[in-house]
Amino acid sequence: SSGLVVVLEGADRLLAREEPFAGEELRAAFEAEGITVVTGVRMTAARRLGRDGPVVAQVADGREFTGDEILVAVGRRPATDGLGLEHVGLEPGQPVRVDRALRAAGVPGGWLYAIGDCNGLAPLTHMGKYHARIAAAAILGQDVADAASRDMVPRVTFTDPQVCAVGPTAAQARAAGLPVTVVSVPTGEVPGAYTQGTGIRGTSQLVIDDRRRTVVGATFTGPGLAELLHSATVAIIGGVTVDQLRHAVPSFPTVSEVWLHLLEAYGL
Repeated sequence: SSGLVVVLEGADRLLAREEPFAGEELRAAFEAEGITVVTGVRMTAARRLGRDGPVVAQVADGREFTGDEILVAVGRRPATDGLGLEHVGLEPGQPVRVDRALRAAGVPGGWLYAIGDCNGLAPLTHMGKYHARIAAAAILGQDVADAASRDMVPRVTFTDPQVCAVGPTAAQARAAGLPVTVVSVPTGEVPGAYTQGTGIRGTSQLVIDDRRRTVVGATFTGPGLAELLHSATVAIIGGVTVDQLRHAVPSFPTVSEVWLHLLEAYGL
């Protein structure tokens, strides 16, 4: 089996931690570009044919895929080996568990702080920078706490289309016992999308807590939508109700007008 690019994904869908529609839209975009996407497979072996020949990837069901090179992207682990963590009662090679002030749990004296990827909370550059600000304020004696890393993490997958999300997916929110309504509209149906070019596609979705009438999760897919994500992050972290959001008027013509369509879909 061959193609210009072949993506072998171990999960049953692309972007398995995001909304199912995001992975479906990304797969369709990849395939339209001539990329072969194979899901639900695990690579078990790889070999190069000859000294400078092509490489062959074998997956668990016996199929083989041949290409010029193999790029392996299988996640990250905290690089906490070789730091002497065992001398302060922590386990090397494992994430450093922290409290809400980013202080390492179980260290006598409470002098150790752990920020960024090593604490395993949210291994993203912007979250590491956020951790640094929280930890620095705590060290300076301020009463601060990390309020974002566990359920309000914004993330962008910089593909085309971009997949931009913050907070839990609908399934995650329901699993947590939240009474939610999910509203979804096509991103390309607002006039602002027309100014971005022809054939703009994608989906905008909100997960709304019906009890508190606040947004708890949001996903936007489409070209160049990363900047739109922060509006959802602000709404979630601020606990803004949908009744208040109806008065947050987006400028015309901007893609942000999807907020109007989403709130109308919710029944406002």
